[in-house]
Amino acid sequence: MAKGFYISKTVGVVGIMVGAAAVATIITLSVLYSQEKAKNNEVKPTEGTTMTTTTTTAAPTTAPSNEAWDSYRLPDTLLPDTYDVTLWPRLKPDNRGIYIFTGNSSVVFKCMKETDMILIHSNKLNLTTAPTLTALGSTPAPTIKTHWMQVTTQYLVIQLNDNLKVGESYELFTEFLGELADDLSGFYRSVYQEDGQEKVVATSQMHPTYARKTFPCFDEPAMKAVFHITVLHERGTVALSNGIEIVDGTAVTITRFEPTPRMSSYLLALVVSDFMNVQSMQNTLIRIWARRKAVTDGHCAYALNLTGPILQFFEDYYKVPYPLSKSDQIALPDFYFGAMENWGLVTYRETYLFYDPLISSNANKKKTATLIAHELAHMWFGNLVTLKWWNEVWLNEGFATYVSYLGADYAEPTWHLKDLIILDDVHKVFAVDALASSRPLSSKEEDITRPEQISEVFDTISYSKGASVLRMLSDFLTEPVFLKGLKVRDLSFINLTNVHNSSNLTPKSTEPFHTNGTVLLPMTVGEIMDRWVLQMGFPVVTINTATGQLSQKHFLLDPESVVDVPSQFDYEWIVPVNWMKSGVEQTPVWLLERSDEDGGGDWVLLNLNLTGYYRVNYDTENWERILNQLNSNHQAVPDINRAQIVDDAFNLARAKMIPISLALNTTKFLSQEMAYLPWQSALNNLDYFYLMFDQTDIYESMQAYLRKQITPLFEHFRNITTDWTEVPDGHTDQYNQVNAIRVACSTGVDGCQNLTAEWFTQWMQHPEQNPIHPNLRSTVYCSAVAAGGAKEWDFAWEMLQTASIASEADKLMSALACTKDTGLLERYLTFTLDPMKIRKQDATSVIVQIAGNVEGRSLAWNFTTLNWRYIFTEYGVGSFSFAKLISGITQTFSTQYQLDQLLQFKEENADVGFGAASSALDQAIEKTRANMKWVSENQREIRDWFRAETA
Repeated sequence: MAKGFYISKTVGVVGIMVGAAAVATIITLSVLYSQEKAKNNEVKPTEGTTMTTTTTTAAPTTAPSNEAWDSYRLPDTLLPDTYDVTLWPRLKPDNRGIYIFTGNSSVVFKCMKETDMILIHSNKLNLTTAPTLTALGSTPAPTIKTHWMQVTTQYLVIQLNDNLKVGESYELFTEFLGELADDLSGFYRSVYQEDGQEKVVATSQMHPTYARKTFPCFDEPAMKAVFHITVLHERGTVALSNGIEIVDGTAVTITRFEPTPRMSSYLLALVVSDFMNVQSMQNTLIRIWARRKAVTDGHCAYALNLTGPILQFFEDYYKVPYPLSKSDQIALPDFYFGAMENWGLVTYRETYLFYDPLISSNANKKKTATLIAHELAHMWFGNLVTLKWWNEVWLNEGFATYVSYLGADYAEPTWHLKDLIILDDVHKVFAVDALASSRPLSSKEEDITRPEQISEVFDTISYSKGASVLRMLSDFLTEPVFLKGLKVRDLSFINLTNVHNSSNLTPKSTEPFHTNGTVLLPMTVGEIMDRWVLQMGFPVVTINTATGQLSQKHFLLDPESVVDVPSQFDYEWIVPVNWMKSGVEQTPVWLLERSDEDGGGDWVLLNLNLTGYYRVNYDTENWERILNQLNSNHQAVPDINRAQIVDDAFNLARAKMIPISLALNTTKFLSQEMAYLPWQSALNNLDYFYLMFDQTDIYESMQAYLRKQITPLFEHFRNITTDWTEVPDGHTDQYNQVNAIRVACSTGVDGCQNLTAEWFTQWMQHPEQNPIHPNLRSTVYCSAVAAGGAKEWDFAWEMLQTASIASEADKLMSALACTKDTGLLERYLTFTLDPMKIRKQDATSVIVQIAGNVEGRSLAWNFTTLNWRYIFTEYGVGSFSFAKLISGITQTFSTQYQLDQLLQFKEENADVGFGAASSALDQAIEKTRANMKWVSENQREIRDWFRAETA
C-alpha cells in the first residue's frame, strides 16, 4: 500500500521516516528545496487569455457503470505540469440576483500511459465553449469525440477519437462560468458591513477537494503543478494569490501573479477585496491583510509581530529557508475553518488572526499564536513536501499541531505553551480513541476516496492523536535514531512500509541507538511506530508495586464494547515508560508485553509529564500512597502529572478498572491547589458528572462539594488581584482566574454572582465603556445573561451587532446561549438559519452552545432533527461542521429514550446521509449506550460519596 509524501518524479526526496517528523531538524529538506526550486524555474510564465461570458449548460451525466469516470480516484494516465488560469469574479449580482465568476484555464499535462480519455475534476462549473486540445510535440493531438460532466464523481470527461501518446505533452483549454456562492467552499463570496456600507469579498477555500469548483483541474494532492494565475477585478479592489502580484491598471484591473512553486491544487488561494495591510520585511516580505477598519484599529499588529519570529524558528528547525518571496496572511469575515495553509497566502477566520489588548483575552492571544505557528509550519511540511493521498492526513496535521506549540513557545517563551498540549490535545483525543468505534491514524487508500470521506479524516484523531504520538517519540528518541542512514532518493513518493523495513533507512534493533536516557531501542523505529499508527486506540499500563510487574491492555471506555476491527499486533504496543519513585526519577524502560520494576513500597508514578500516549493504573496500595502524597504535599508531584492522575482515575473508573469513589478522591487535594492544569483536568472530568446528573437529586450535593473546593481558589485570586482590580502575572494563572470565577458563580459562592451582575450592569449603563477585563468577559457575560432576563439578553444581542472584533463577537454569541429563558433560546436557534443574523461559519457553535445549556438541550436536539434535511442539503459541508454538531447535541444522552431517538434519527435520514458526521453519529450511539450503563451502575455510589463529603 503506497503511503507517504509526494514530490514530482524527477525531484529527489529526503527519505522521511514516520517518527522522524517529531524531532528538531527532522526533515532535511535542503537538497529537496534546491531541486524543487530549480525545477520550478524551468517553467516560463505565459500570458493569460481573454474570456467569454456566454453561458451554456453542462452535458447530462451518464448512467452508473464500471467506467473510469465512475471511480473517485484519477487514473495514472496523465500528469499535470502547469496551469494558466484567468478568473473574473463579479462582486455585484447579475440581473437574476446571482453572483458569478467567469474564467478560462489552460493546463499542460504529460501522457504517462496510453489513453483515449481525459478525466479532469470539475464541479458546479458550466463550460461556456467546447474544450480544445492542442499537442505541444510533433504529433498532432487527437480530436475530441464528446465531452460531458460526470456529476457524481465530479469530472469533466473528454473522450477522444484516438489515443494520447506516452511521453507527449498536451494543452487542454476550457472556458467556464461558476456561481460565486456564499457556501464557504471553492471560490466563494463573503459579505460584511463597514461604515454602513455592504461590501463583498471574493475569496477561496480549495482544501481538500474544492479547487475543482473554481476551474477544471487534476484535484488530487499528488498532482503537483505550477500555477500561473491572472485575476480581473474592479478598480479600487486588490487581488491576492499565492505569489507576489503584478498589477496592470485598465478599465478593469488585471493582476498577474508570479508562478507558484510546484504544488497541489488544494493550496491555491485567491482573494479580491478592498482590504488594507500592515507589513514588514524580515528576510521575506510579511503582510497581514484585513478589513480597513481592523487594520487602522491595530488588530493586525500582533500577528505581524509574531510572524517573523515564528518563520525564523521554522527556518532553523527545518534547516531550509522560507520557500517563497512573500508571506501573506489574511483575515476573512466568512471562513468556515480556523485557518488554511495556502502556500504564501494563509487564510484565517477573523477571530483567530485579530488581537486587541483592550478587547481580546489572553486565551484569544494564545489561539492566535498557536494557529499562526500551525499554518506556518505547513509552509514546509505539507506544502513543500506533500501527502500523496488523504489517508495519511495525520502526518500533515498531527505534525503541524505538535510543532505549533514549539513555534508559539519560541515566540512567547514566558507562557509555557508546550504544557498546554496535555489539555488541548492529549486529553481531548483520549476520550475519542478509547471508543471501539475509533480508527487508526493511518487508513488504507482505498477506504478514503469520496469527498465526504476525505473531509471525515480531518478529525481529532488526525490532529490530536497525531500530535500526541509524535510528541511521545520526540521525547524518547534522539535525532540520530532517525537521521542515521537517511539518503536522498529519486522517488515519486515515500512509501512508509518500505521506509519501515529498509535497513538503510531504519536502524536495526541490535544497533546502539539510545533514548534520551540510556535505554537501547528494543527494535527498529518503524516496528515501534507501526503499533501506534496502524492500530486504533492506546494501552493502559498497569504496575503492581508489590511485585514490580508491568503489563498493558487496550484501554476501552466501555469494557464490554466489542472491537470488531482486528489488529495484526493484537492491540499491544511498544510503550516507552518513564517513571518516578518517591519524587526521584528512575531509568526509563520499554514495555513490550510484560516487564518487572521494583516499587519497593514507595509511591510510584508512571508516565512523567504525560510524555507517553497511554493511561496508567496502579495497585490499590499505590493509589492510596499517591492520594496521601497529594493531600499532604501535592507539589512533590509534577503539575502535569497531578492533572494526569485525575484524568486517568476518572477514565479508569468509567472503564470499571477502579472504584468511582477512588476517582472522586483524587479531587480532594484541589482545595489546596492553585495551578491551572490540575484544576482544568478536574473540571473537564467533573463536567461529565454534570452532564449525566444535573437533572437528578445528585446535583445539589455536587454543587455543594465543588463550591467547597473552589472557594479557596476564588479567595486566592481575589487577594492576589487586589479585589479583582489587577491581572495575575502568569499566563496559565490568568486562565485559572477565569476558572475560579466561572465555577464560583455557577456553584453559588457568596458574592460571585453579585460581582458579575454588577460589572454587567455597569456596562449596560455605559455601553461605550466596558469595565470587564477581556480575560473575564466570557464568564461574566454568561453568568449575567443566565441570571438575568430579556433585558440582559437583548443588550448582549445589541452589543453583538456592534462588536468591532470577532473574538468579542464570539464571547457574546456564546453568552446568548446561557439564558434560562426557553423562548429566547428558541428564537436564537432560528437565527442560525438566517446568515444575516448568525454567519454560516458560526451556526454550528451556536446550536452546540445552546445544547450545553440545561434549558436548551431538548430544544437543540429537536431543532437539529427537524431541520436536518434542510441544513444538510442547503448549507453544505463548507458551512456546517456536521460531526461537531452531532457530538455536541448528544453529549448528555444517557437514557433508552434518547438512544431510541438517535437510532430513529439515523434510520429516517439514511437517504439524505450524514456526510462527514457518519463516524460522529456512530460514536454518539456508542457513547449513549456507555453512558446508560455507567449511570445505572454508578449513580448510587456517586450520590453517597458527594453526600458524605458535604454532610
